[in-house]
Amino acid sequence: MVIEAGSLTESRDGRRIKGTVVLMKKNSLEFNDLGASFLDRVFELFGQKVTLQLVSAVRGDPDNGGKGKVGKPAYLEKWITTASPLMASDSTYEVTFDWDDEIGLPGAIVVRNNHYSEFYLKTITLEDVPGHRRVHFVCNSWVYPVKYYKSSRIFFSNNTYLPSQTPTPLIKFRQEELISLRGDGKGQLKKWDRVYDYAYYNDLGDPDKGSEYARPVIGGSVEFPYPRRGRTGRKPTKSDPNTESKLPDFDVLNIYVPRDERLGRIKISYISAFRLKSSIRTIETFLHGSTKEFGSFRDELSSLYEGGIKLPEHLVEFIKKIVPLEFVKDLLPADGEGLFKYPMPKVIQHDKSAWMTDEEFTREMLAGVHPVAIRRLQEFPPASKLDAAVYGNQASSITEGDIKDRLDGLSVREAIKKNRLFILDHHDMVMPYLRRTNMMGAKTYATRTLLFLRQDGTLKPLAIELSLPHPEGDQYGSVSQVYTPFDEGIEGNLWQLAKVYAVINDVGHHGLISHWLNTHAVIEPFVIAMNRQLSVVHPIHKLLHPHFRDTMNTNALAREVVFGAEGTAESIVFTSKCSMELSSAAYKDWIFPEQALPADLIRRGMAVEDSNTPHGLRLMIEDYPYAVDGLEVWSAIEIWVKDYCFFYYRTDKEVQNDVELQAWWKELVEVGHGDKKDELWWPRMQALKDLTGTCTTIIWVASALHAVMNFGQYPYGGYLPNRPATSRRFMPKEGTPEYEELEKDPEKVLLKTIPGRGDTLMGISLFEQQSRHLTDEVYLGQRDTPEWTSDGEPLEALQKFKKKLEEIEGRISQMNSDKRWKNRVGPANMPFSSLSPGSSEGITGKGIPNSISM
Repeated sequence: MVIEAGSLTESRDGRRIKGTVVLMKKNSLEFNDLGASFLDRVFELFGQKVTLQLVSAVRGDPDNGGKGKVGKPAYLEKWITTASPLMASDSTYEVTFDWDDEIGLPGAIVVRNNHYSEFYLKTITLEDVPGHRRVHFVCNSWVYPVKYYKSSRIFFSNNTYLPSQTPTPLIKFRQEELISLRGDGKGQLKKWDRVYDYAYYNDLGDPDKGSEYARPVIGGSVEFPYPRRGRTGRKPTKSDPNTESKLPDFDVLNIYVPRDERLGRIKISYISAFRLKSSIRTIETFLHGSTKEFGSFRDELSSLYEGGIKLPEHLVEFIKKIVPLEFVKDLLPADGEGLFKYPMPKVIQHDKSAWMTDEEFTREMLAGVHPVAIRRLQEFPPASKLDAAVYGNQASSITEGDIKDRLDGLSVREAIKKNRLFILDHHDMVMPYLRRTNMMGAKTYATRTLLFLRQDGTLKPLAIELSLPHPEGDQYGSVSQVYTPFDEGIEGNLWQLAKVYAVINDVGHHGLISHWLNTHAVIEPFVIAMNRQLSVVHPIHKLLHPHFRDTMNTNALAREVVFGAEGTAESIVFTSKCSMELSSAAYKDWIFPEQALPADLIRRGMAVEDSNTPHGLRLMIEDYPYAVDGLEVWSAIEIWVKDYCFFYYRTDKEVQNDVELQAWWKELVEVGHGDKKDELWWPRMQALKDLTGTCTTIIWVASALHAVMNFGQYPYGGYLPNRPATSRRFMPKEGTPEYEELEKDPEKVLLKTIPGRGDTLMGISLFEQQSRHLTDEVYLGQRDTPEWTSDGEPLEALQKFKKKLEEIEGRISQMNSDKRWKNRVGPANMPFSSLSPGSSEGITGKGIPNSISM
């Protein structure tokens, strides 16, 4: 940010003050739109300029309903003579205001863009304001030409006010701005609209392409409850008035979200380049066969990372003619891969076969990309919560005889009592959909995996249960087979396959529930409600705003590309067309307070309350890296939130009397998460502890939890045999040719079971895109502007928070080097760093961005 000192000068009519405006002109990807810049200069020549007017925070205008007195228009200076750089970058302009003593302290500025094109207004800074010296405005908003707005754009200074403390001349401006952001709920929204509104997930299907592309509306019903998404207002399809029409594939990056929620130029450039990269890989898949499996782990599959994809020379030459490859490479951070090569996943960097070991299989449940599903087993055999009237007997078929010799001399009862038994249980999640998904092409099972806690703190697998619906009907329960660990022979080969089916369930749970639903989808209503009900000068808006950056646009693109009909999720995950229905079923059990890390650990039986411990919890597995590091980060967030909120709220009564805060929470519960509005477990938002607990949970979910779910996807799943999303074969049965093949060539059978070449490339390409940090990332403890508030204590509290996170980062590094903690590194030699706050750009497997921004 460029700030240039203004000055107070004398003029014929009186005093003047100078200021500095920092903005970025309209651009396309990395380049300024020079055509628009030329037209803006033409408009300037004809007197159609950018005007700014100061708004008083201390003097009301009785002729304007008591709203703050508005000063005379001032103009951005030297627009015509200031050169527009080729690359998109900040431009700095001066502005000179005629000073009026009745204005006193400026609390806002009215900006009118009379040019041809929009610009991104970053900051406005006034120096030497009489009696107040420096006044700073953080704008960070796209300003379109005035013809697109029903009311003028207004920007407030970086002061922070509760509604009851707002200077009287600014109250109506504050209220009118919120009304404008809510819109009227009508019509299709255009790119220049600044409207935050709600809609159901009625944009997943595309029935005009055929009935096989139809999908149910998710949200707004008892059958398919779901959080709300941002409204676009697109017209309904011709085939179904309840389904919103789709955008053409070439226009998907222009899907409507409020303009200030759109991804920045760096992310848009990255996504555009990656779409090109994926298209080239699609060509490669077509040339080599999309359903063909890889020939071997070490040769053909490994060549994706070691040698890259080799395209025919004539195709390479053709691409060079139509695309400047140097430009594309510049957009893609260098991880050592060329345009057609995949970076080496960390899970095979050190040892290409470590992922196959039982030790790594269980370690990843505690320190992998999905360490939030494991729970302590408290009853045996594992029970089911599925309705027996519909699904029959779904209790586990695992017996004590299957596992008794693997419990270090304990009985099952003793092992449960000593907190030594754990389970990765995906049975109830998968079983209701399994008959349908297997008819759609997948060949997989509902799984339960039992685990035993060794004395050294590591887990060993005891048994894996694979279940299918009863062939005579759901009401007859399930048909199950139990597999136990073996090191060699046909039993060892069967055991390796059983682990693959368990992981397939886990990948589905991770992608559809833990990642998409529990971070992306549930946070979006918070984003919408905040912008509709909390003013930009409200302290809670300023606290939460960084944690919502890019989320709406990221989610909108995901609905179009990943979760819609025939999208990536339906193509590569075993749940196929049932994917969003399964996610909706999981939302039925979603409870907001349980998203807090301590509550989640207690719910899963992975911790119990203990006032003698630093965080008030005692972990059932001391060496549980996700929980150990997570509680450190959680505690740091909680302290930061309390320090911040206690500066603005001193009593519960102030929380209760905050009209904007109460409106935000009421709308969030009753509309944003409206399918759960009657639940009694929502915080009542009547006490300071409700506010701080809520904000801590929101920040945890949007930053740390999402980081764990997202940035380990490629390090672990980039090598697809370690994290396959579906299977093409059932477990071989004795006496069949497939069984004989398993005895002779288990690697070949595994490659025929997991996804083929086409789905593999599609899956790891998605993981690669999502797992990369870009240069514009803003991490936990950071802000994109140092002057986000004028209040000193919150600024000091943020610095304390940042320092604490740096200490946590050092502690994580130290623990990863300590040989006592066996689960932190494991056979694959992958130190657990998902909750290490900072990161460089690229695929690092660490770093906690502020928000769900990718």
